[in-house]
Amino acid sequence: MITKRILKPDRVRSIEKGFSFIPHRFLKDGFLASLTQEELLLYLFLVLASDRHGLSFYAYDCICTLLRFSVDEYIEARDALIHKDLIAFDGSIFQVLHLPMEPVGAYRKSRRGQK
Repeated sequence: MITKRILKPDRVRSIEKGFSFIPHRFLKDGFLASLTQEELLLYLFLVLASDRHGLSFYAYDCICTLLRFSVDEYIEARDALIHKDLIAFDGSIFQVLHLPMEPVGAYRKSRRGQK
């Protein structure tokens, strides 16, 4: 069994002003595995950008620039995260939500706009 030890005591991470917290359940309960790369990148960005209530106000053009997404990639990832009950969005404000009991199934829009 591996014994854990702090490798750099002067660099121990702490959560200060922002929300920036992802519970261990995100990994162990399958949320990470349920996301595409784009969904994961957007989710992590929103966690980092949000305040202690999980709220952030980034505009889509800024998000697309920072994440190097096309508008279509952004919309698909955003809509998938909403469908998977990981975020809420009212058109201008994002909220990173408390994790649901279990991951919600995959979300895919067909080329004809059907879910």
